[in-house]
Amino acid sequence: MYTRYYDPEIFLQTFDGIDRTNHIVATYYMDDALQGEDFIDHFALIQSMAIEGSTGTWEKVEEDTEEVRIKLSGKMVGYFEIPTENPYCRKAVVQLAFPIDAWIDNLPMMLLSIAGNCFAYSDKLRLLDVFIPEQQLAKFQGPKFGVPGIRQLLNVHDRPLSLHIIKPKMGMTPEQVGNQCYQTAIGGVDMMKDDEMTSDVYNSTYEQRLVEVMKALDKAEKQTGKRPIYLLSITDEPRRMMEKARKAVKMGANGLLVCYSAGLPVLRELCADPEINVPVMLHASHMIAAQPRIAWPVFAKLIRLCGADMMLTPTYWSSIPMVSLEEGLRTSHVKLAPLGHIKPMFPMPCAGVYPGLAPVIIGEYGTDIVIPAGGGMLGHPDGYTAGARSWQQAIAATLSDEDFVAYARRPENKELRRALEKWGYIERPKTPWLRIAPKFHPQKMTFDDTMLVK
Repeated sequence: MYTRYYDPEIFLQTFDGIDRTNHIVATYYMDDALQGEDFIDHFALIQSMAIEGSTGTWEKVEEDTEEVRIKLSGKMVGYFEIPTENPYCRKAVVQLAFPIDAWIDNLPMMLLSIAGNCFAYSDKLRLLDVFIPEQQLAKFQGPKFGVPGIRQLLNVHDRPLSLHIIKPKMGMTPEQVGNQCYQTAIGGVDMMKDDEMTSDVYNSTYEQRLVEVMKALDKAEKQTGKRPIYLLSITDEPRRMMEKARKAVKMGANGLLVCYSAGLPVLRELCADPEINVPVMLHASHMIAAQPRIAWPVFAKLIRLCGADMMLTPTYWSSIPMVSLEEGLRTSHVKLAPLGHIKPMFPMPCAGVYPGLAPVIIGEYGTDIVIPAGGGMLGHPDGYTAGARSWQQAIAATLSDEDFVAYARRPENKELRRALEKWGYIERPKTPWLRIAPKFHPQKMTFDDTMLVK
């Protein structure tokens, strides 16, 4: 009896030939081994995975017809083998296309297709990217403000933004929170945010914090003429979170903070609500658990589609370097790159950063970033206001034509100098690509009159 091992509806496909208006395309890294097996059939595993994410099960039933598979099954549109010397292993970058007709405008179901049971099929499977067709992209609103909107709100158009992370994460009274925000506000900070763990506790509720911080910002604005954005933590159960958001906006909130643990569909609903007319930041901490299986650029794209105006970005130079240099940078690229009608979203290279890192961070990520600092601002030896000023000076020094350390030596930049005395300053390492040795790289020369030919 003739048996077709690989279903043509799944395998006789290419990215060029698939109907890209009607399919999302997920790109995976796969590393699969069966030690001691003489025959390694990678396509058999991929076929099972494609069916599991769409129409079928491990044993085909009669209702799983050719028509059903044509319309709804997952399809392999790319297979790029990675050579390995292990005869019992197959490594590849694999692309699977899933028809959007299976769920139309249903984000949780879309996530099931590209990031559901597939992870049970391959121990080292990692979702690297997802292509969103125009028809599906049109269903998403994206950020209300994004990079251009937030710059307009703050009237800051040509430099990175600094952000004060309120510390400790929990336990302060509303008055203490307000006082901390006042001190960084008069130091010139552009934004401040609750930490991700901040919630309603015995001595502080979100309403009380909001009232005290708004009073502090009123006071600071009279002195500086500048009003920072305060990102108020409202993470909660879906119904309560929406109630908190609407109430906070009515009370005068000018920004909101939501953690990834609340869920992407809830974030999407919040950001699409016309009553929520303030910027929304997504805190990514809960995503760390999924990092070995889902690449950060995927999270960045989905969170941008769902409407967050800014999102924390892992950086190689942080106190918790979770990803490679390239993955951290690529995450920021995905937030800022053209994506149909969707506005760009601010990257936020973060975690354990201090003013001496400003030249490296800004050199890598560019000026369209928000730089969040907790201990690297509040731990300044001369206090919170000086810490905020040191960051403004670090940003200005980086964008100036002057040497960074020389800029810090100026009397008017004593806050930056004091920060460098405490935390230091690094020069970014260089990798000697393209020439046989560093000694052959182009070098600057300094001429004086004695070197000139008479």
